[in-house]
Amino acid sequence: MGYQALYRTWRPTCFGDVVGQEPIVSTLAHQIESGRISHAYLFCGTRGTGKTTTAKVFARSINCSNRGKGAEACGACPACLAFEDEGNLDIQEIDAASNTGVDNVRSLIESIRFPPAVGAYKVYIIDEVHMLSAAAFNALLKTLEEPPEHAVFILATTEPHKLPMTVLSRCQRFDFKRISAEVIIHRLKVILKGIDRRMEEEGLAMIARAAEGGMRDAISLMDLCLSSREGELSGEHVREVLGISDGRFVFDFVQALLDDRGAQALEMVGNMMESGQDPAVFTKEVIAHLRALLLAQFEKEPGTLLETTVEDARRYREQSQGVPREAILRRLDIFLSAQGEMRLASQPRTMLELAAVRACHPEREDTTDALIERLDKVEKALREGAVAIRPSPPKDPKGKKEKKEDPPPKPAEKPKIQGSPELERLWQKAMERVKEREMSLYSLLMKGEVRLMALSDGIARLQLALNKKMFLALIEKEEKKAIVERALSELVEAPVTVRFVVEGAVPANAHKAQDHSMVYETFGRDKVVLVDE
Repeated sequence: MGYQALYRTWRPTCFGDVVGQEPIVSTLAHQIESGRISHAYLFCGTRGTGKTTTAKVFARSINCSNRGKGAEACGACPACLAFEDEGNLDIQEIDAASNTGVDNVRSLIESIRFPPAVGAYKVYIIDEVHMLSAAAFNALLKTLEEPPEHAVFILATTEPHKLPMTVLSRCQRFDFKRISAEVIIHRLKVILKGIDRRMEEEGLAMIARAAEGGMRDAISLMDLCLSSREGELSGEHVREVLGISDGRFVFDFVQALLDDRGAQALEMVGNMMESGQDPAVFTKEVIAHLRALLLAQFEKEPGTLLETTVEDARRYREQSQGVPREAILRRLDIFLSAQGEMRLASQPRTMLELAAVRACHPEREDTTDALIERLDKVEKALREGAVAIRPSPPKDPKGKKEKKEDPPPKPAEKPKIQGSPELERLWQKAMERVKEREMSLYSLLMKGEVRLMALSDGIARLQLALNKKMFLALIEKEEKKAIVERALSELVEAPVTVRFVVEGAVPANAHKAQDHSMVYETFGRDKVVLVDE
């Protein structure tokens, strides 16, 4: 007999060998022990998570004649021995992808009438059942609802949403989850010990991550690595066989992105391409790394969100410290877009380089995340003293003229200021106070071209330029408004409430105001029509 793949050699033959699906195994075992075996089951989940394997173990256990009180098959009775024979008629495995027509289902229904040859049940395992045609599903419905007492259907699929509701309602559904990296690594160690081979922990961790929760994929990848050379396998050799980047290289590349070092990032892309790596695979690794940084900021206890080694989890947490969440989100969004575009691009390397350049230049992006990232950099530079603040222009040394033109209102009266020059002077003074208290808010107000348009009855109306309305969501936050209101209240010595409007938005009931000078001044007299004067 020729060589048999490891995933076939080490396929579980009993419930105890099925790993990562403990709730499902426990439920099925209890049904066998209590004799409450259903006539139809639906096993759904991603590839390589144990759907078909669990179905075969279940079929073997319910047909075992020496099972006793437990759920495990004995492996020695005629039914168990017949199960090992590929020609066993009591357990039939059908590939729905190759037998999609109604005629295939009709022949299956005909064979159901015959009783089992050895065991107590005749089990039909239909793999990839979502591939059946609509006519085939309709032909199967009646038999699936009321099959003979000796028949059991087990439907397996990776896409349960494609199944008709009439089929779903007739089955007991079990959802197979992705297997964690820790469980996969433990299983791989068991197999390595059984075949007397060794592999470094780093290599096992890379295989577990590449498998993405599929045990069969992990065993197949390990089989590929083992077949490439004899003796113990190092993490470096596993990396070469799988075609993935060095973990340290990905850490350094992402750090270059976070530090906005575009030239270094492009140089690293060139080195990566010279080593023969696929840009699409590298983009996938960068996305996974950025996702890990994001999860590290939300992780309260080690190991709750990051499925990786202890050392890598520590490095993720260290790298994510002090990095604004918006900066990670923006770069993650850029590389996710690049990954989708690479599938159709004739030059995927160019798409990767473009993503790296965009990630390192937030000043060229007009998104809110990019704006917040730029403001965070300005604040950091101001705190560290890297940027000097220009002093305000000197005021009138005598101060008499300013005091004469801008007398403080009486505290008992609500402030009411009209006239563009007076409003402009008041707003300039308020901006100076905002600048002293929060530089980022001052920058937002300047970029939004905010102006004080009116101050009456304790309400200050601040207007943004029409093409700057993207700043409205940022400066309208309560903590930002409070700073502006405090500055204005101190200047007029009375409580002031701030309301933001965008240029061109006409206030409600504006036509009922007695003084229309502000409306005319804002929109132009030729563009204003008064109704119900």
